[in-house]
Amino acid sequence: MADPKDVASNKLVRSLFGRRGIDVTRADLRVMHGVLYIRGAVSAIPGSGIVDLKLEVQNIARLLTQKPDIKDVVIDCMFRA
Repeated sequence: MADPKDVASNKLVRSLFGRRGIDVTRADLRVMHGVLYIRGAVSAIPGSGIVDLKLEVQNIARLLTQKPDIKDVVIDCMFRA
């Protein structure tokens, strides 16, 4: 059974990426045992104004590690323009 903290963290992560203008429909975002895994392909939503997608994802990862239920972030994805 999934940890309720991980489930809540998954929802938080998906909403944060959407609010920051990043399309994660081709990515697998999953929090397991407090570790966020970002796999697959991420891209900027057209009109979002993101100049450096990789830097933006790294900034989001840094922000998320400050949350109490996310201990670490593993970024293993492709960045699509």
